Amino acid sequence: MKNQILKTLRITILGLAGLGIISIATIYLIAFILGPPDISTQEKTRYYDRTGDVIGEEHGLREQFHTALEDIPPSVINAVIASEDQRFYKHGGFNLKRIIGAAIADLKTQSLKEGASTITQQYARNLYLSHEKTWQRKLYEAFYTIRLEMHYDKDTILEGYLNTIYFGHGAYGIEAASRHFFDHPAEDLTLAEAAMLAGIPKGPSYYSPFNNYANAKKRQEHILNQMHEEDFVSKQAMFLAQRAHLDFRDPEQASEERFAPHFLDTVLKEAAHILEMDPEIIRSSGYKIHTTLDSALQQSLIDTAQNTIATKSDIETSAIAMAPESGSIRALIGGRSYDDSQFNRAIQAKRMPGSAFKPILYYAALEHGYNAKTRLVSKPTAFKIDDGEVYTPSNFNDYYAYEPITLAEALAVSDNIFAVKTNLFIGTDKLIQAARKFGIDRELPEVPSLALGTAAVTMADMTTAYSMIANGGHEVKAHTISSIESKDGKTVYERTPTVPDAEPVLDPKKTFILSKLMTGMFDTSLNVHMTVTGAPIAGQLSREYAGKTGSTEADRWMIGFSSDLVTGVWNGYDDNRTLKKAKESMYAKQIWADFMEKAHAGQSKKTFQAPPGVVGVKIDPESGLLATPYCDTRTTLYFEQGTEPKHYCNVHMPGDPQKAPKEKDKNNEKGIFEKWFDVFFGS
Repeated sequence: MKNQILKTLRITILGLAGLGIISIATIYLIAFILGPPDISTQEKTRYYDRTGDVIGEEHGLREQFHTALEDIPPSVINAVIASEDQRFYKHGGFNLKRIIGAAIADLKTQSLKEGASTITQQYARNLYLSHEKTWQRKLYEAFYTIRLEMHYDKDTILEGYLNTIYFGHGAYGIEAASRHFFDHPAEDLTLAEAAMLAGIPKGPSYYSPFNNYANAKKRQEHILNQMHEEDFVSKQAMFLAQRAHLDFRDPEQASEERFAPHFLDTVLKEAAHILEMDPEIIRSSGYKIHTTLDSALQQSLIDTAQNTIATKSDIETSAIAMAPESGSIRALIGGRSYDDSQFNRAIQAKRMPGSAFKPILYYAALEHGYNAKTRLVSKPTAFKIDDGEVYTPSNFNDYYAYEPITLAEALAVSDNIFAVKTNLFIGTDKLIQAARKFGIDRELPEVPSLALGTAAVTMADMTTAYSMIANGGHEVKAHTISSIESKDGKTVYERTPTVPDAEPVLDPKKTFILSKLMTGMFDTSLNVHMTVTGAPIAGQLSREYAGKTGSTEADRWMIGFSSDLVTGVWNGYDDNRTLKKAKESMYAKQIWADFMEKAHAGQSKKTFQAPPGVVGVKIDPESGLLATPYCDTRTTLYFEQGTEPKHYCNVHMPGDPQKAPKEKDKNNEKGIFEKWFDVFFGS
């Protein structure tokens, strides 16, 4: 019985071995029959706007910098072989020892993270495949490796590899890398420079001397050690090269001007998250990334910002234009000059939004019994906090009504006292809960001043939140990518369209009422103790918009929307210096107004559509009651059905004498010139 089992086992092993040999022989036969693969294939990672036009690519024409192997210094060749594949000229395309070691490591971790790729395998991947860590890709890679080794000599493979390998920053091939990092041809590379460049492809982000010099230097020294161990260089040459001064090109001069560069950086990061791949690998994988960018809107936003901000000023700006129904970003500015700073202020900068945060507060208030005619007294107020501290907020330029004002007026003129009282009345925790509904997941302190926008958020946070107001309360995710194709045309990602009838996150009736309240910043009938904050730009606007300004000592925000587009604009200094110049205080409003009018030019005029259960009535702003023919000012406010005012104004009656000035109206102490100055340059 035992002998029978052993015999069966031997037959099985021999059968499997025979099958393996036949399979390998078949693969090599097919590789021979197919002939040499095309090694002239050149792929570029391209970005497309929403209409399908190319708006960018990760690198220029590779053929422009193709360098023959005999023109590449031996130091470069030896450095690459020492670092990437020491047995390159000895193996047939695969390093079995490394493959077995990597396979064992992958089995232990149940992943495909360990690499054992030879130069030929990497070259095959660069030419024909993506960088996905899948068994299917590895099998294709092995097949192309066999074909390359079967039909091309080692020098041809090495030359191709050196001209296609990715060094980061859009530089493909040794010639492009030499020019990018050292500003001279590859033939002039020193041993120290060659070893530095040879270390980059292992991790273009991690080992780029422009990104992290310490990592790059450590790897360079390691490669020089390997070169010495392989007898490529003497100990003295290694010693001198490790200590040689490297004269890098200025990174800012090395960058090429691109269209919408901050937007494209955002796209790359989003693609890396979607595909779960390193951004630098994506850049070199030949993907076709279809974005949400509207090139015409992007150019308009760029032009508007440039034409508005004084050339000599070093104030910064950021802006996002977003489709509220989907959250797709149509245009984005991350700063005034990408060459000066790659920091994306629209996505990365966390700034205090000031009063631009108030719509979130007032949504929470609407949830807790407030409506458009809710009245609170606007006057200097000291708030005693639980810990015994006293908080004394103030209105802009110390303007107060010294009497009750409505929520509609408070939002339109941005009254801070009304906002802080509301925050304390409903509970500061309720404001934080509302912010979470709006998709703001930042750290928000549970303090009275949060009502005035004292927590740090990003422009992306705020435009996304305002999009939810514009679309009737539906959740949106800000995004820049609609789909991604691999180099062979296969769709590897397609964004799921927003479902129109999905359950809203916010109450549609309250959201609509809030949007109509936010139109008040342009409605001068709501002028009370202060002028509505949108007065300086209201005359430029040709259709219904809703919005809110925000200001701190160092920031100016303007965020607003139509039914089709949400746009947020920020201005300030990176060093948080105080904004003192009157012109600088107007930039955000002016950029927003000019851009929004251009964006809607030629389009039919739309208004915000009320959902069932909401009614609009004419109100006298002073009394908060239904307007009569005797009221000098009338404005339309919206209410949930059943909560609208039932009584008519009894303040304005036939033959009423003109009211005497209020005794406590300290605003009258300001001169007419000072008041008009405040109208145009305040928030």
